This record gives sequence, structure tokens and C-alpha cells, in this order.
Amino acid sequence: MHSSYDTSRRTFLKRTMALSALSAFPFIRASAQAAAATPNEKVNVACCGIGNRGADVINGLYATGLCNIVALCDTDMGAKHTEKMLKKFPDVPRFQDFRKMMDKLGGQIDAVTAGVPDFSHFPIAMMAMGMGKHIYVEKPMAHTFQEIDLMMQAEKKHKVAAQMGNQGHSDANYFQFKAWVDAGIIKNVTRINAHMNGGRRWHKWNGQVAGLPAAQPVPATLDWDTWLSQVPFHDYNKDYVNGDWRCWFDFGNGALGDWGAHILDTAHEFLQLGLPTEVSAVKMEGHNPYVFPMASTLSFKFPARGAMPACEVQWYDGAKNYPELPKGYGKAVVSGDIPPPGGGATVAADKLSPGKEIYSDDLIFKGGSHGSQLSIIPEARAKEMASTLPQVPKSPSNHFKNFLLACKGQEKCRSSFEVAGPLSQVLALGVIAQRLNNKMTFDRETRQITNDKVANALLAGPPPRKGWEQYYKV
Repeated sequence: MHSSYDTSRRTFLKRTMALSALSAFPFIRASAQAAAATPNEKVNVACCGIGNRGADVINGLYATGLCNIVALCDTDMGAKHTEKMLKKFPDVPRFQDFRKMMDKLGGQIDAVTAGVPDFSHFPIAMMAMGMGKHIYVEKPMAHTFQEIDLMMQAEKKHKVAAQMGNQGHSDANYFQFKAWVDAGIIKNVTRINAHMNGGRRWHKWNGQVAGLPAAQPVPATLDWDTWLSQVPFHDYNKDYVNGDWRCWFDFGNGALGDWGAHILDTAHEFLQLGLPTEVSAVKMEGHNPYVFPMASTLSFKFPARGAMPACEVQWYDGAKNYPELPKGYGKAVVSGDIPPPGGGATVAADKLSPGKEIYSDDLIFKGGSHGSQLSIIPEARAKEMASTLPQVPKSPSNHFKNFLLACKGQEKCRSSFEVAGPLSQVLALGVIAQRLNNKMTFDRETRQITNDKVANALLAGPPPRKGWEQYYKV
């Protein structure tokens, strides 16, 4: 495997060491504060990424009855996965480059969605917010720690509704977790084990990747240059597109970026975890400088926060990389709102499903992913406490309705960039540990990795390609 983009290990380290902080570039648009739609108006939404998960986002927003779909944008309008949306909205303008879409229809657009690969959330969101448009992006927010920082700054400056697609933040688990924290049921948490053990796309290579894949002819229907967006040039290869981008450190955030937000979201917010002081690669099976490991265990250490004690979060991924389960765990958490892992085998019912165990000084909780609720274990303790548990309020709106109502000024985004950004940055730090197979010390005040210059440079990542620099200035 080879490519014109030179990423030998030695060159990678030299290049990474040489990265400098991105300087101020003139932003692509003048600042424009978003104007909320009036209560009776529908929100005009332009959609970037119209297949696979992007299609799910479009369908979810449209089903609320609160929006009009006014533009469809996808870098490969000839791909099979775009067909359903093109048939559903046959008269809606179509684009392959989001910049051209915004230039032509900006005055007609209230909000933008980014149901696209992790790395290309950033330029779409930054352009939209800079033009005063509300923005909905899938998780994780962006590819690098610095990009997430800039997106949080832009949300605050332009006063837009900015939602990260983390459905559990509008489902039962969100309201239960908050109610249980407020009632003192969840308190003094010192350890959380989180796990996602389904097969992943890169497992098919068994860690045997010696370089980036060889150049192939670009499909005639694909705008490869726009697909790459700000990422340094790579030759086209089929192993980058249609979901396989998640395999590669240069493009994706692996299983942690894919599932970490769905599993850890409520614990991170309501336990006020913020950013860690230490991130360690505890176990790396099949470590590779190009693709994610076959299995990994990561440790994130968070300091005491006010009256809350220090807490360690351990993350487990890989088909057979399970944490030790507490006595009385019972059956795996199975919930209808937890989709099967994409690109790999579905976790069998008798195996550990995606989820977490939360350890406090006197109680242990088990939970799944997305909106699945927590339960107290062992079952006997749960029955003993049943009458003392607080009533959990119902969600007033699902995640898509919450976003559109926020665009209209009627609700606030529950998974706003302000809330989702620090969680996404925790995941970005974990990806650096996976990439370098190291232990990192992180200074929460300076927001720097203090013991590893290569790791610290990866907070920003490589400089953007020429023509994409302007998105790095708020």
C-alpha cells in the first residue's frame, strides 16, 4: 500500500513536530447574528450529506413538520445511497459543494445539517455559523481538539442554535440521569467503565496495514476535492469512502468517536467531568499508525470537581475486549433505540452490548447507549430502592424537534456545542492516545499536552489545505 501523500512513520513524526498554531486568517463571511424564525414559520434547512446517516437526519427533521428542505448537497450525487433523498425531494436544488450552495442560496437558508464524515463537519459548520445559520452536526463534533474549540467559539459569537446529533440527550436517559443526580441517587462517582465491542470496519485488515492505500481512478460522479475538504491531499481509494473513512486516523475518530458520545454523554454532562488531566493507552492490540487498533483500552482521569471526587473513565473497544463486570450484573442491556454497530457484526444478545457501568461509593449502575435508562445493580438493591427513586419527567421533544424549536427560539439545544464540545474533546484526546499508543498529561488550564510534543501538535492536526484556511478564524 502506498500513496503520493507521504506518511511514513518518520515523516509523520517530523511533520507533526513541525506543526504550528494556525494564525489568523480572514473569515470567509462577515459575522451575522442568527435571527430566529417566528413561531409560525417553518425552518428552511439545507442538508449536507444525503445518504446513510445523513438521510436519517433529513428524515428525522422533516418528520417533525417544523422544517422545509430547501437544498440537498452531497459530494457524490451519483452514489446509490443518495437515491432515496433525491426521489423524496425531486424539486429541491442539488449541489456537490456546500460552498456553492451557501453562495447561491444563503439568503433562503435558516439552518444547515452536516451528516458527513467526521473530518468535514468542521468547515461546513464554520461557514454556516459565520453566515448566521443554525447548524446540526453528527457526532463527534469534529476531527481535532482545536477544530472543536473553534466551533464552540463560533457558536458563542454568532449566537446560533448549534446541536450535535446525540439522540440520547433528548431521550429517557438524559432526564433520568439528571433527576437521579439532582435527587442525590447518583453521587460520589469514582469510576465508569464504558464499552463498545462490536466488529468494526478496520477489523477486516487485522491490523496489517503498511501504508495508505494506492491511488485509484476517481469515480466520475464524485467531487473528490470537496470530499477531502481541509484534509491534506490523499489520492482517492475506495477504502476511504462510504463509511470506511472512520478506519483511518487521517479522517475518522474510530469506535470511540462513533460510540463514545452516545455512551458517555449524560455522565460527562451531569457529573461535570470537563477535560481530563491524564489519558493513557492501557492496552492496544494491533496498534498501527494508519488505522485504529483491533482492540483498545483507554484510561481517562478526571480531577475532583467541587464536592465531587476524582473519577476514572475506562474505555474498552474490540470484539473480545471486555471490562470486568460487577457481581449481580445480570443480562446485557438491550434497548430498541440502540442501533447495531455500523460496518461490523451485531453484538449477540448474550454478549456485552454497548454501554457502561457507573461505580459510586455505595451504588453501582448499569446502562446501555443512546437513550437507554440506567438500572441499579444488583436487582435486590434496585427493588429495595424502587419506592425512593424520583419521578423522571418525559422529554418535551426528540433531538430533531429540539433543534428546530431552538432555531425558532422556543427551546435551547440540549446537546449544544457548549455542552457537546468538551465531551468531543475528551474523545479527541483518546484518539491521540490510540494513534501514538502513549500516556499523556493534559493541563486543563492551558489546554495543552505537557509531556509529549507530538501529541500536543495533534491537538491541532496538520495545517489545512490551501483554500481552506479561512475556516480556522472565528
